Amino acid sequence: MKIMQAIIFVIAAICAHSVTAELQCKLPAVEIPKRWITMAEPCTLKMRAQVQEELNAALTYMAMGAHFSRDTVNRPGFAKMFFESASEEREHAIKIISYLLMRGELTSDISTLIRNPEPLHERWDTGFEALTDALNLESNVTSKIRDIITVCENPSKEEDAFNDYHLVDYLSGDFLEEQYKGQKDLAHKLSILGKMLDNYGALGEFLFDKKLLYGELF
Repeated sequence: MKIMQAIIFVIAAICAHSVTAELQCKLPAVEIPKRWITMAEPCTLKMRAQVQEELNAALTYMAMGAHFSRDTVNRPGFAKMFFESASEEREHAIKIISYLLMRGELTSDISTLIRNPEPLHERWDTGFEALTDALNLESNVTSKIRDIITVCENPSKEEDAFNDYHLVDYLSGDFLEEQYKGQKDLAHKLSILGKMLDNYGALGEFLFDKKLLYGELF
């Protein structure tokens, strides 16, 4: 009798699982109104492409940090600065993804936004060369953001196109100000390092690195 009850219980459990699985597999797609999704397509494409740009920048800074961390290079100040920059660029990518989600423009697989990000280089002969590359990298990212703003202010000549004031304000306020401040900071560091190299030669980079490490540059 107990064996029969056990068999019935197992069969019932299997049936219940099958029914549940079938119900889950056959759930209809949820119909959500699309009227709230208002970003123009050219603007959306630019924003999606910017995710890749930010990740490329993040990986470049990570490569810089790894390079200056090598025992044969041993510049912990540079490494610290560049690893922090890598985290900032990664955060920028997350912020753009979050914005696209908020506007309903990220319905596809996230992997479609990321296509094998690559660093600009993997080795740098000097800290001055790395800082120069970093400034050029930031200038390029700034240019891309300004391009998004231009497109989103006037995405097309179609009748339903409109000036996306919210996105333009978001990029101008949150992103551009940070970009401009970052560029000035890098130019400032390049100027100081250049003068130290002129005055102290190779020792200048060593001294500059220590100032980076202990936050003594203003």
